[in-house]
Amino acid sequence: MSEVPGVATARLWAASRFPYLASAVFGVQPREAPGVGTVAVDESWRLWVDAEVSAGWSPAQFGSVLVHHVCHLLRAHAERARAAAVPEDAAGTTPGSAGVVGTVGYDPGQRSRSVRWIWCADAEINDDLVPAGLQLPGEPVLPRHLGHQPGRLAEQYYAAEARPGRRPDGWDLDCGSGADGCCRTWETRPGTEPGLQPWQARLLCRLAAQEILRHAREIGTVPAGLARWASALLEPKVDWRRALAAEVRKAVADVTGAVDYSYRRPSRRATVTGDVVLPALRRPVPEVAVVCDTSGSMTDDLLAASLAEVDGLLRALGLTRRLRVIACDTAAAVAKRVTSARQVELTGGGGTNMGAGIAAAAALRPRPAITVVLTDGLTPWPDAAPPGMKVVVGLLGSGPGDQPPEPPAWARAIQVPAHD
Repeated sequence: MSEVPGVATARLWAASRFPYLASAVFGVQPREAPGVGTVAVDESWRLWVDAEVSAGWSPAQFGSVLVHHVCHLLRAHAERARAAAVPEDAAGTTPGSAGVVGTVGYDPGQRSRSVRWIWCADAEINDDLVPAGLQLPGEPVLPRHLGHQPGRLAEQYYAAEARPGRRPDGWDLDCGSGADGCCRTWETRPGTEPGLQPWQARLLCRLAAQEILRHAREIGTVPAGLARWASALLEPKVDWRRALAAEVRKAVADVTGAVDYSYRRPSRRATVTGDVVLPALRRPVPEVAVVCDTSGSMTDDLLAASLAEVDGLLRALGLTRRLRVIACDTAAAVAKRVTSARQVELTGGGGTNMGAGIAAAAALRPRPAITVVLTDGLTPWPDAAPPGMKVVVGLLGSGPGDQPPEPPAWARAIQVPAHD
C-alpha cells in the first residue's frame, strides 16, 4: 500500500491534539482516489483522498478532517442513517456536484435527504470538537447553520422541521458512505484493496472508547458528547438480570411447549376405542444444567452472585429440583444435583474449555433441555450446538473496555458486568 500524500503529518497532528482518538486515527486505511473531488471515509474504515483537494490544506486542516471523518465511523452514522430511513438518493451527492456536497444553495428544500443527513451528522460532530480545537478547512457545519440548538443528535436535527439557515462558507466535502451508508462509485473500483472487517471495526471502536474514558478520568479534557458516546458504548444501560431471565424463560418455554404423544400413560379416550391403545399427550418438564467456569480468571464472588441469579430464576419457575451444576476449567467435574446455590462446590482453577463442560452436560441422563454456561468468555467453543439442547451463555465480568471473544452464533449470550 503506497503512502498517500499528507496523511502521515495529518495523523501526527491529530494524535497530538486529540490523543484519545489516536488508535482510531491510525486505524483508518488511506487510499488514493484521484478525481473524486473530496476526502471521504467508508464503512470499512478506508480513507479516500483526492490529492488535488488536500494539497492546499495545512497539517492541522488535514488532521482535523481526519478526526472529523473518524468520528463519523465511531458514532456509526452510516448505520444510524439506515435506521433513520435516509434514502440513497444520488449516493449522497447534489445534482452536478461530482461527489461534492454543498455546491448548491443551502436552502434545505433544495438539498437531497441524504445530503441533509450528512450535514446533520456533521453538526453533531463539530458541535463537540470545534471548541476542542478542530481546525477544518472552511467554516464547519454547526447546529446554528441548521437553525437548531446545540447538543442534539443527528437524528433530532434530521427529523426536525427544516429551517432556513446561513450556509457555512467553504465547507464542500462529501464525507462518504461512512457518514450516510450510501456506497460511492469509487469504493467499488476494480482492484481496490479491502478495508477492515466488521468485527475489526467494532474492536477498534471499543478501543477508542476505552481510551476516551481513560483520558477523561485522568486528564478531563474530553468533549462531553464524545465522553457520553464512549460511556454508552462500553456501559450499555441494559439490566442483565432481566435479559438473563428472559433468555432462560424463553428456553424453558420452548421445551415445555413441545407437547408430544407417549404410551407411558394411556389416553383418557381409550375407553371408547375398545382394544386399541391410544397414547396420551405428554408435556415434558425440562432438566436444567449450569456449567460454571472455574478457571483461574474467574472470581468466587462473581460466580456466586451469578449462580444466585440462576437459582432464584429457576426457583421462580419451579425447576429448582431439576438443576444440576458442573464445575469446569479444562475438564468437567462430576455433575451434582443441587436445590440451592449454597450447595455448589466450585473446584478447578486451571485453564478454560467450556466445550468440555457443554459436552459433559449433553452426556447427562436424563439429558438437560437447557444448559446455562457462566464464563468470562476466554474459552474455545464447540463448532455446533449439542443436538436437542439449548445453550444460554452468561459472559461474566465484562466491564468497560473489556471485550471477551464472542460466543458462537448458536448460543444466546448475556453480558454480566463485573461491577454488578
